[in-house]
Amino acid sequence: MTMFKTSLDTLEQFKQVLLTLPKDCYVQQCKVLSDSTIGQHTRHIIELYQCLINGYDAADVSYDRRERDVRIERELSFAIDQLEHIQQQLERPNKTIKISYELAGEETFMDSNYYREVMYNLEHTIHHQALIKVGIEHFTALELPASFGVAPSTMQYRETCAQ
Repeated sequence: MTMFKTSLDTLEQFKQVLLTLPKDCYVQQCKVLSDSTIGQHTRHIIELYQCLINGYDAADVSYDRRERDVRIERELSFAIDQLEHIQQQLERPNKTIKISYELAGEETFMDSNYYREVMYNLEHTIHHQALIKVGIEHFTALELPASFGVAPSTMQYRETCAQ
């Protein structure tokens, strides 16, 4: 299914970009990212996927109750391991799931399905990759893939305009 292929390819590209970072770039605070780090944005991406995968069997997902494991944001090799685990676990059959959010101190529930949430995570990943790209460009002169941090629909649009 295209959705899974795109998600897995996006995660693979993300891993490859992270592996090219200079030493300490992953954990360095970045002023243009409100003093957050590339590692913190990476952790956020990983933990939302983990919430979805871990909540699949019970059909109950809360992105608010993520672990916030600082090891992911501090240890690049551990983050890469987590991304690989997500890649191995992501492709599953569709099913109805319940999403819970805490809003204004109250828990709110919404019906969704696994495929919809995979797409949400893909879009969320691309959004944070765009922020990570800003951080990488602030710290380094690395040449990043043109598609890194860009939605597939935007890439398609750009290709159409170039013709």
